[in-house]
Amino acid sequence: MSAEYMHIGIPITNKKPGMKYKEDAKFWVSNVDDYDFKIEYLKFEEGTPFPEVLHRNPHVAYKVDDLEKYIGDADSVICGPMPASGGARLAFVWKDGAVIELYEAAKE
Repeated sequence: MSAEYMHIGIPITNKKPGMKYKEDAKFWVSNVDDYDFKIEYLKFEEGTPFPEVLHRNPHVAYKVDDLEKYIGDADSVICGPMPASGGARLAFVWKDGAVIELYEAAKE
């Protein structure tokens, strides 16, 4: 198994400049490259399909080579797996008391 750090996600209640709205999932998101330390700010709107636990807790995101293996190693699944842009897939899990985002790039 192989995991590579991508970003830390921090839920916020007020939008930051430059955030983009993801209408299909009803949340605002910043570009991780706009902030030092690869921070992703998230502002969830009413009706978002993402569970409340993600609105209240930061997460650490990793690009993984095998999503199912990492999901199987998690303490519990928060949501996913689900499709992401470009044919990728992602899931959010609890592991050792932390919220972890697992991101698997599209298979070629």
